[in-house]
Amino acid sequence: MSQTQRSWFARHKVLTAAGAVVVVVAIGAAMGGGGDEGTTPEAKSSAPATSGGKGSDADSKAPESKAPEEKKAVTIDGDGDFEVGSDLKPGLYRTTGNEDAMCYWERSKDATGELDSILANDNVTGTAYVEIKKSDKFFKSTGCETWEAVDAKAAGTPKDTLKGDGGMFKVGVDVAPGTYKSTGNKDAGCYWERSKDAGHGMDAILANDNVTGTAIVKITAKDGYFKSVGCGDWTKTS
Repeated sequence: MSQTQRSWFARHKVLTAAGAVVVVVAIGAAMGGGGDEGTTPEAKSSAPATSGGKGSDADSKAPESKAPEEKKAVTIDGDGDFEVGSDLKPGLYRTTGNEDAMCYWERSKDATGELDSILANDNVTGTAYVEIKKSDKFFKSTGCETWEAVDAKAAGTPKDTLKGDGGMFKVGVDVAPGTYKSTGNKDAGCYWERSKDAGHGMDAILANDNVTGTAIVKITAKDGYFKSVGCGDWTKTS
């Protein structure tokens, strides 16, 4: 893309914005006992004695069994200001199901709220990934669905078709590398971006464009993420 287009995006990149473990214990007690002494003739029993020794109640209890523990997902609420290291741990987070770009997030270096404190930010439609770094001080989320910590090295089932307004896709997990085509885009309302990470800094962008008509882009195996906003659906052609 031209330097003019990249400069336009640079000027518009900074946006301002108005899981109990259940333990199951099964205890079985085989209760036995000798008969009461009475006036009737004594009857012999083949049942083992149950008072004391190896046939006692203490030895008839079944071993305890525990249900497997379910690992609870680490999440961040979709609204609020969070202090990194205190309210949340650094790492890769994902939010899904956001509509109409009403989700706004922000990484910042202090709590002044001033423009120059913003390290990166975005308005989100669909899915978003954000890498919150150890050096970040605060993370802000407004109008977003819940954020969930994800394993950056986890495998997935990459697809070869993408929703044009789906947001961010992790290459090799959500989307397979290859050449993709999107058609029917109007008035340059389609924006796509190839990036090397989810930090969202300007230096993370490998390539981007605003598209009218047909868009063709090659997503490489070395790319970290592919972002699509306001575009027609993408289909892999090769």
